[in-house]
Amino acid sequence: MTLSPTLSISRPSPLSAPIPKLNPKPHHLSFLPKTPDSSSRFLSGHRKLLSGQGERLSFSVRAKPKDLILGNPSVTVEKGKYSYDVETLINKLSSLPPRGSIARCLDIFKNKLSLNDFALVFKEFAARGDWQRSLRLFKYMQRQIWCKPSEHIYTIMISLLGREGLLDKCAEIFEEMPSQGVIRSVFSYTSLINAYGRNGQFEMSLQLLDRMKKDKVSPNILTYNTVLNACARGGLDWEGLLGLFAEMRHEGVQPDLVTYNTLLSACASRGLGDEAEMVFRTMNEGGIVPDITTYSYLVETFGKLDKLEKVSELLKEMESGGNLPDITSYNVLLEAYAQLGSIKEAMGVFRQMQEAGCMANAATYSILLNLYGRLGRYDDVRELFLEMKVSNAEPNAATYNILIQVFGEGGYFREVVTLFHDMVEENIEPNMETYEGLIYACGKGGLHEDAKNILLHMNEKGIVPSSKAYTGAIEAYGQAALYDEALVAFNTMNEVGSRSSIESFNSLIHAYARGGLYKETEQVLSIMGEVGIALNASSFNGMIEAFRQGGQFEEAIKTYIEMEKRRCDPDECTLEAVLSVYSVAGLVNECEEHFEEIKASGTLPSVMCYCMMLAVYAKTDRWDDANKLLNEMLTNRVSNIHQVMGQMIKGDYDDESNWQMVEYVFDKLKSEGCGLGMRFYNTLIEALWWLGQKQRAVQVLSEATQRGLFPELLRKNKLVRSIDVHRMWEGGAYAAMSVWLNDMHEMFLNGEDLPYVATVVVVRGKMEKSSTTQDLPVAKAAYSFLQDNMSGAFNFPKWNNGRIICQRSQLKKMLSSIEPSTDGSSSKSICILSNSPFPPPGTKTSPTDVDSGRYNGTSSDATSRTRTELLTSTF
Repeated sequence: MTLSPTLSISRPSPLSAPIPKLNPKPHHLSFLPKTPDSSSRFLSGHRKLLSGQGERLSFSVRAKPKDLILGNPSVTVEKGKYSYDVETLINKLSSLPPRGSIARCLDIFKNKLSLNDFALVFKEFAARGDWQRSLRLFKYMQRQIWCKPSEHIYTIMISLLGREGLLDKCAEIFEEMPSQGVIRSVFSYTSLINAYGRNGQFEMSLQLLDRMKKDKVSPNILTYNTVLNACARGGLDWEGLLGLFAEMRHEGVQPDLVTYNTLLSACASRGLGDEAEMVFRTMNEGGIVPDITTYSYLVETFGKLDKLEKVSELLKEMESGGNLPDITSYNVLLEAYAQLGSIKEAMGVFRQMQEAGCMANAATYSILLNLYGRLGRYDDVRELFLEMKVSNAEPNAATYNILIQVFGEGGYFREVVTLFHDMVEENIEPNMETYEGLIYACGKGGLHEDAKNILLHMNEKGIVPSSKAYTGAIEAYGQAALYDEALVAFNTMNEVGSRSSIESFNSLIHAYARGGLYKETEQVLSIMGEVGIALNASSFNGMIEAFRQGGQFEEAIKTYIEMEKRRCDPDECTLEAVLSVYSVAGLVNECEEHFEEIKASGTLPSVMCYCMMLAVYAKTDRWDDANKLLNEMLTNRVSNIHQVMGQMIKGDYDDESNWQMVEYVFDKLKSEGCGLGMRFYNTLIEALWWLGQKQRAVQVLSEATQRGLFPELLRKNKLVRSIDVHRMWEGGAYAAMSVWLNDMHEMFLNGEDLPYVATVVVVRGKMEKSSTTQDLPVAKAAYSFLQDNMSGAFNFPKWNNGRIICQRSQLKKMLSSIEPSTDGSSSKSICILSNSPFPPPGTKTSPTDVDSGRYNGTSSDATSRTRTELLTSTF
């Protein structure tokens, strides 16, 4: 298969474009220049049943409307399922139009088919729900001598019509039986009782039971079970149900498993604990072996009464009586405790089962593994899984699926991949749920190579990945800034027939958004409109992030306004994204207003929101406000994360033992995936840098890269040494470039070879060729930083505006000219990375500094202009 990222997209303004009708054709994304031409229940009335021999049913019943099933030659019976004649007749009748002749269809089968053959025909149509065709055939047979319906066929017809709610027709056919010379037996009576019972008319079922006794037809166990079920579901009181139970035993009909389960079902729906206990004991005394349904009703009953321990007591009674319960009984109780999150009680049942000598199976362990996983007890999950493997309970695909889900949600993405390899080694065949869970975890963790290998494995097995699987692959590639690969995965998904979902589109949008590739996100948005997929909050959030990272602040706010116009409710991520726009734009007043709006909405601002506010305060020298906000984080009693991050920012956790607290938070954050992690670290480093905590910012950046974030950050070989900061905020870019420059300076001092070209990547995608690229926030900040620290050495090449480069000769010359510090303390550093003390409370700030936007050489006029543009865009 040739994979090419080709998808033509029209409409340059996706947010204002109308959404056309769904286009069923596959769509492809191609980021090429656009051309001008691209574009009842059932309702029952009064009824009366007269008792006595030969008397008729008198009633008025309204049936639910039924669609007429027309002849359809394409609906044919499975080859070899029936004899040739039966199969041929079914196919002929299936293709018969509504007014077609039944007689002509049957002419060639006259005296060839037995009534048993006809019974098969009726059963086939019953399975299809084709009551109209069945009724026409039945009426025709009634008029014939050679194929007059037997009681068996009458029973099938009554059952079919009863399932469809056509009670008037059921009664009509039943009453015709004597006139047609067909004797009613227990089977025809039972089918009619069932028809009324399943439609909620248990009173009629009871009357029919009385009538059949008067007609000297003895009810059997099936009849009584049918009546009991109808009455239990219909609401007959418990005394009435016990009366029926006593009646059947008096008649010599011995209750079976279905009888007891029906009574237990009634106990479960009504919360009758004592009654359920009585029925269960009677059942055991009668020698009836319970099944999974029995235990399910017991658990449901006592679960409603908050007395699940009663089920354990009943199981112990069986154990002590020498009647060892089946494994399913324990599993049902385990599942109930698992749903409540009761580990202690669940493990109590597990140990009780083991002590009774009942061996746990895969389902048992799966329940417990899922329970431990939901509660975040991952070490217990591992220990229990090892116990399972050494026992006789062999893991199956369902077990591995649970483990993959548990560890994927817990952030143990590498462990998920290891589980897959273990699964293959154990010759356990993965299913689609397995693959989806695997690639989803790879997507969250940014494991693009593993996602790619799993897709190749599926291809070798001849399995077509689902859209969910491809979405995971797109996510994985996007986390690693592999934009072309993400696009190929998206296009391949559509080529193989896995329809794109809103999640697929959003994954692609967010992949581009993190790198500020807003033109690409606009085109994805456009194709969503073409195929009729409405944008949701996640789509808008991605667009806002894309515009912000790409420096298009006005467009970002317009997107937020468009979101409100489309009545798409913003979520917490939306509010954070809008705050990030104001923060990066340096609009302090707007930041404060929006921050207060987040608080007023009843939402606790996240650590990211606090970091944005700290950064913008620090940029504008509003140290009193920064200190006040930092103290707010430290005294937060709702979130421990806020407290830990606040103390880390202040330097309280710098020593190795306390830094473990910070690492614990970072590890917890990892479970949320790389997408959230990237936003978190960007805002945290941004705050640290502007607060003057540069060494701490570098340390946090190191923690981020150790956890798989910003994998594109550093690239080096003999020819090129590059640093990619296009997905970073300014503070992160400064921290990364500082380390990068210091490392090269150290190389130079140690006599190591310098690269032929040193490159800083500041922009990716279509904007690499734009002349305006140099004015984008990250590009402008990076260039200014390099000029300040390596004056004149780095420049934008003519062939790519998304790179800032320096040749070896120029680099060597610049590094040679750097003099060591006078005290010799940082002789190997170009950029001094230290933690500055916080200005003490009460530090005065001049009024002109408050909204001046003074940072990184940005003038107050530029900030004022940005504010005017953003405010204008809101009207």
